[in-house]
Amino acid sequence: MNIINRLKGKVVVSVQAMPSEPLYLEKCMAAMMKSVVKGGAGGLRVAGVRDVRNAKHLFDVPIIGITKPDVIPQNWQEIVYITPTVKDVIELIDAGADIIAFDGTMRERPEGDTLEDLIKYIRINKRISMADVSTAEEGINAAKLGADILSTTLSGYTQFSQNRPDGPDFELLEQLVKNTDKPVVLEGRIWEPSQVDKAFELGAHCVVIGSAITRPQLITKRFVARN
Repeated sequence: MNIINRLKGKVVVSVQAMPSEPLYLEKCMAAMMKSVVKGGAGGLRVAGVRDVRNAKHLFDVPIIGITKPDVIPQNWQEIVYITPTVKDVIELIDAGADIIAFDGTMRERPEGDTLEDLIKYIRINKRISMADVSTAEEGINAAKLGADILSTTLSGYTQFSQNRPDGPDFELLEQLVKNTDKPVVLEGRIWEPSQVDKAFELGAHCVVIGSAITRPQLITKRFVARN
């Protein structure tokens, strides 16, 4: 659990790109990871075996690993696609991820695997499990199944959470902090330092920031579409 303690009060940066994007190149992802760690990132959240291995080789910070498809399906709100199977978990463990993050909703998964299967396998292999959820009910369920960490990552990105605010889901953060004894991570739609401060005031264990730091196309759009 030392890994969990190391994340307390930290800003973790999600360094990811889709294969269709210029920054997906291995050297670009490595350079981005170096940049954010130099800037003070207390951990990294990365996608895929390649980037997990590189992150573990390059840095002494906790590495959160996920898998996701090369192309996100059009029905992405309705399906499980973040580390959906035990096979994906095995790949991330073999790559060296300290924390395995996965879709922590109660939806059906591919290959007949269950949420409990993923959590048990991660525990057996002495890694930390992080359940990405979209509702308090999902978080409470994942906690009961033994997930080590809960994250608000999927709030607003499932069919059960489509009416969430434009900004971070502080309400979900508060509900998970109040109703579980697990460390809770705020992730999703964080664009301002003041939002990070608020997250810690509400009891967040750590905060994960992605697009506001590592997705230049989205950062640019915010300035171009300011009106």
